[in-house]
Amino acid sequence: MGRWEPDAKGRLERAAAELYGERGFDKTTAADIAARAGLAERTFFRHFADKREVLFGRAGQLQDLLVRSVAEAPASAAPLDAVVAAFRLTGEMFDGRAELSRQRQRIIDAHQELQERELIKMATLSAALTDALRRRGASASEAGLAASAGVAVFLSAFQRWLESDPPRLFAELVDEAVVELRAVTAAPRTRRRRPVAARS
Repeated sequence: MGRWEPDAKGRLERAAAELYGERGFDKTTAADIAARAGLAERTFFRHFADKREVLFGRAGQLQDLLVRSVAEAPASAAPLDAVVAAFRLTGEMFDGRAELSRQRQRIIDAHQELQERELIKMATLSAALTDALRRRGASASEAGLAASAGVAVFLSAFQRWLESDPPRLFAELVDEAVVELRAVTAAPRTRRRRPVAARS
């Protein structure tokens, strides 16, 4: 096999999704995935630590993109606005990958171990965003709340994106989730009391 392996990571991701769907996660090995992708097993381990990580292999890329975007946001941007703007950019990682993402999510939803791994990845992402906001001057409480709210917005948008057919632009779904977040956190309007009819 030649040394040049075009899109090896993508090929491994697609092969894993196919095999997990056909055989199940538990009955698929790293060697199986590499063989389906037409690659050597050692190539698999150059990209992923284990067969679970093939489902989360883009988490580091996602985190790097978000942290960099928050760091580069205008100094005048509020913490939540900086985080939301960063999540809008993640569409470049998702748009065009809807079916693969749906396959991935079905596999995760079927395995508690994978669900726990996904929660850990989201917690790690939230911590990284909190740190990025702290470096911009936000207080610990502001940074933590903004990061957590941003992750909630992302998860809401991601679920909508998976369910949309045909797939919608991810940035638009982030915007919709933000509108809903602001609506549910807004102070309720004071309701006018209806006048009580005078008793005769």
